[in-house]
Amino acid sequence: MNNIKGKVAIITGASSGIGKALAIKLGEMGARLVLAARREERLAELAEAVKAAGGVAVYKATDVADKQQVAELAEFAVSSYGRIDVLVNNAGVMPASFIVKNCTDEWDRLIDINIKGVLYNIGAVLPIMREQGMGHIVNVSSNAAHTEISPYSTVYCMTKHAVRLLTSGLRQEEAIAGSGIRVTEVAPGMIDTELVQTVVEPEMKAIADQLFSDKSKMLTPSQMADAIVYAINSPEEVTVASIVVQPTKA
Repeated sequence: MNNIKGKVAIITGASSGIGKALAIKLGEMGARLVLAARREERLAELAEAVKAAGGVAVYKATDVADKQQVAELAEFAVSSYGRIDVLVNNAGVMPASFIVKNCTDEWDRLIDINIKGVLYNIGAVLPIMREQGMGHIVNVSSNAAHTEISPYSTVYCMTKHAVRLLTSGLRQEEAIAGSGIRVTEVAPGMIDTELVQTVVEPEMKAIADQLFSDKSKMLTPSQMADAIVYAINSPEEVTVASIVVQPTKA
């Protein structure tokens, strides 16, 4: 079954990691892609790779923490393809520090990208999807949203719990409205991406480097992309509410 062919899908955080792997897979299945991230050069390279494999892709440099840029991204998708069928809220950061360090700039960045960025994108596409009478919003959270708060990344964990709760609330809202919009949370476990590079506070960076040193105990971006593809490819009358993915050797 291919319930993806022809669908218009926005992917945020598409320049690397899960977003990049997902773009390749959705492109191969015939989706029409809108690639979004801050690094325009990487987006251009990815779009060319998708096209070289027979897919369709456009891109727009977007900072998801900027609601005007997010609004323009949704407008760009509609002007490019006439509709928006799928939004994958994948952009995220993971700076970490003990609260006593008072790293307020890190806190602002976490909240602006991991929470506000998700909200801004949902707010931009939801009226379009409701008018269409269908759509699918996929929010990438984390295993951290399904466990107790880690004292090594309290604020990051808080943002991912927020994404999980937001996803649940939105799913219930759309069910009440009878909008036909599906809403899915996908929660990766420890994964080999550039996310760990956003940890810069020296004490936490040493801890993160140790935790992320054994790649055999980590997911790959491709494995995580497979889970997202599964959710999107499910029949329209079925909503995959939540997928929690963990490496077997963790």
